Amino acid sequence: MKPDVNTLTVLLGDKNIAKQAYRIIKRLRKKGVTEEAIQQMLQEIQAHPHLYVNHEDWGRVAAFLLDAPEVGNGECEQTESEPLRAQPLPYSVFGADYIDAESIQQMNNAMRLPVAEAGALMPDAHVGYGIPIGGVLATRQNAVIPYAVGVDIACRMCLSVWDIEAAYIEKKKDTLKNLLGEHTFFGIDVSNPSPLPDDIWDKPEWRATKVIRSLRKKAERQIGTSGTGNHFVEWGVLEVMEEDKDLGLPKGQYLALLSHSGSRGFGAAIANYYSKLARERSHLPKELAHLAWLSLDTEEGQEYWIAMHLAGDYASANHHQIHRRIAKALGLQPVKMVENHHNFAWKEQLPDGRTAIVHRKGATPAHTGALGVIPGSMTQAGYVVKGLGNAASLNSASHGAGRLMSRRAAFRQISQEQVRRILQEHGIELIGGDLDEAPMVYKDLKEVMKVQTNIVKPLAAFYPKIVRMAEPDRRPWARED
Repeated sequence: MKPDVNTLTVLLGDKNIAKQAYRIIKRLRKKGVTEEAIQQMLQEIQAHPHLYVNHEDWGRVAAFLLDAPEVGNGECEQTESEPLRAQPLPYSVFGADYIDAESIQQMNNAMRLPVAEAGALMPDAHVGYGIPIGGVLATRQNAVIPYAVGVDIACRMCLSVWDIEAAYIEKKKDTLKNLLGEHTFFGIDVSNPSPLPDDIWDKPEWRATKVIRSLRKKAERQIGTSGTGNHFVEWGVLEVMEEDKDLGLPKGQYLALLSHSGSRGFGAAIANYYSKLARERSHLPKELAHLAWLSLDTEEGQEYWIAMHLAGDYASANHHQIHRRIAKALGLQPVKMVENHHNFAWKEQLPDGRTAIVHRKGATPAHTGALGVIPGSMTQAGYVVKGLGNAASLNSASHGAGRLMSRRAAFRQISQEQVRRILQEHGIELIGGDLDEAPMVYKDLKEVMKVQTNIVKPLAAFYPKIVRMAEPDRRPWARED
């Protein structure tokens, strides 16, 4: 569908900016740019607006998505009765030695919000928008912060386990590699040529709001697909180290499939639309604009809450489509599946009994007995873990190892030969991928796990063997300044 002013208004959250974007699109069409390429640009600008602020055509649109309206002389005018706290509320930091100063500052800013109730910072933390990736923020039970959930709403992990010996991977490497090539689809605006039937489409929430209704067709096209960046589908060996009644697998090694993806363009559009509304409503200072919240006592807040939960259900269905397709092609059904969100907001009770909205932005739920997956990098094992219900962490754990360097830095400092060599040393087959996801851009997950021994208990280790990611698609961060 060719974007018009109305659809752009829904996607970008402002009619005047939508009109400007439409003028740009018309110019691009005259230059012969395809509709598919235009759609990809729009998706990328929504997901990564900070990369386009100096773009010749899209700079103003990107700046709009990033910036909140100026308020008076720039001082906080949130409300007369509820200014920002002078000092941040205290919060727990796990693995402070692994966390950069800017991430700490972002979390400090979040803990100054008048709606903040509690917080925690995970050892894989690195800079994000609003709060750091790896940040956990509890707010009043009627306040939700779209950017504390994240752009990729309900980004999640999903692990399927087959009762097949691990040696199957080496014996059938070409077969398994072909299954990934034939049944996984990666890219910003990629579509699934043959989606499976799914109960997700029967949900009445698809008719709940104008914004959701406008995105239904996009969601239908993209179900069963994965994005770019750190999203992946990979075969590996699962080694169960400790028998556990909830995991339900005897000790030993198994064939397993692990995927990492979220709610695709549907979730990104929801996030950007409602984050823009929140920024308009909150009037926070410009430097704190991405901490803007919506009240669940308002129509906009309820709309976001409904859309966020629908995006969560959609993200789960998205993973299940991938796993069902591959299981069918393999001709065998898995004996166990473990999955969890790590970009979401839940209504939960805090340790002192208060009800709050707990935002986990790049953090794994770790309530007592809860199973989850903390992935490593291609050359590091990830873990199936069981939550220990740590009150100081707000029942949360890391969602991975965390980045050591930015994507831009990765393109400058790492060579294809270095990546080829390290993958070969570890016996990893890679389909797609690029330098910004090289193993060396990530922290050591073993070290990260050492500071989480009172948060989660590892039950099994997952060793990647055949990894599928998006094909190299150099974004502006790959360019020289």
